Amino acid sequence: MARLQKFPTLSIIIPTLNEASHLPLLIADLKVWPYDFELIVVDGGSTDLTISIAQNQGIDVIKTNRKNRGYQLKTGALKATGDWLLFLHADSRLGPGWVRSLYKVIQNKTSKNFAWYFDFKIKKYNIEFRLLEIAVALRSHFLQRPYGDQGLLIYKDLYFKLGGFSSLKIMEDIEFITRITRANKVKRIKENIYTDDVKWSNSNIIERAIKNARLRKKWKKGHNIDNLSKEYYS
Repeated sequence: MARLQKFPTLSIIIPTLNEASHLPLLIADLKVWPYDFELIVVDGGSTDLTISIAQNQGIDVIKTNRKNRGYQLKTGALKATGDWLLFLHADSRLGPGWVRSLYKVIQNKTSKNFAWYFDFKIKKYNIEFRLLEIAVALRSHFLQRPYGDQGLLIYKDLYFKLGGFSSLKIMEDIEFITRITRANKVKRIKENIYTDDVKWSNSNIIERAIKNARLRKKWKKGHNIDNLSKEYYS
């Protein structure tokens, strides 16, 4: 299918670390975008087939060997050439209407003044997941705090004006969103993004929420980010 021209270009940045089981599905979602775009994978030292999968798809892979998502996002943004930047986690899947929804945002010139996020969803049916989705929606809208697993779409000039991602192992999304919302709003793309249900199914949602809240509180108090990262992934 021939790609349409004369439309703002898009750079899609995906940090990876052993995402061979997820990356092909996300790539398949992204390849339906009908306009010019570049796809950048920034790998943090994968030992599975992640890099081979990306390279076989003709994707530009940056090998950092640093297990640091903030650094990976920052590195990808510096490499990007598109007018718009879209940051996605590798275990994400996009809703069927994402092309139409993203087009509406990008073609509107006033969209350059805001950052944009997808609606958090989990495909597996569970009442706890539905409650979690509602909580995330309320937090994102009223507190202006969408997190990294909701994706982030932002005009490149605004991204760099606001300083971009910091090289943090965790909390990189919260730290950047906090800086964004000091002067700008974040808005819904009005399309779903589905995160892998495994990481939620294998843990108690309430306990996980309490743990994450405790870690955020420690981070705000200036606790060592390396120690917080170890605790988060333990």
